[in-house]
Amino acid sequence: MRAGPKREWSLDHGAFRRLLDWLDEGADSHGAKYLEIRRRLAAYFGRKNCMPADDLADDTLTRVARRLEEEGTIADPPARYCYVVAKFVFLEYQRRGSRVDISLEDRPAGALRVEEHRDCESRQSLLDRLDQCLAELDSDHRALILEYYSGEAREKIEHRRALADTLGLSMNALSIRACRIRERLEECVKRP
Repeated sequence: MRAGPKREWSLDHGAFRRLLDWLDEGADSHGAKYLEIRRRLAAYFGRKNCMPADDLADDTLTRVARRLEEEGTIADPPARYCYVVAKFVFLEYQRRGSRVDISLEDRPAGALRVEEHRDCESRQSLLDRLDQCLAELDSDHRALILEYYSGEAREKIEHRRALADTLGLSMNALSIRACRIRERLEECVKRP
């Protein structure tokens, strides 16, 4: 049974129920697995600087539900298949030219915002505070985070691949490590 073109298909109650059942893999989590995978997908798109990260996560899950409707089942484990679909959604997003580079001031809720720092009189004082926090990191973490964010566009991607190879890490493990260091830096900068 083939659904119509992508644009004409919409997620109905039955399709959503089948998606929930498939995500639960036989155990009823009362939607907890759906919420968890949606949160992870939104975080994935957020790390890629996709401003409508929640919308792209929803689009990914809708496409997965559509595939379930068309095929009846998907052999891949749910999380893996959802991330495969998310990669294609991300590539389409980039192709549309929708990607927006965002600054520290424009990051989503929960991220560091300049306005939150009453003690910082200017952007320069915020950068000075960041330098202080970088100095507090151990040398390995400082080197990793500075290397991770060096370069622009394609050069940055190639640089990260080389860094991962040098450290003997996968790209995913490198990304997680850099994310943890960045979170520590953000917390340090937020401290009075």
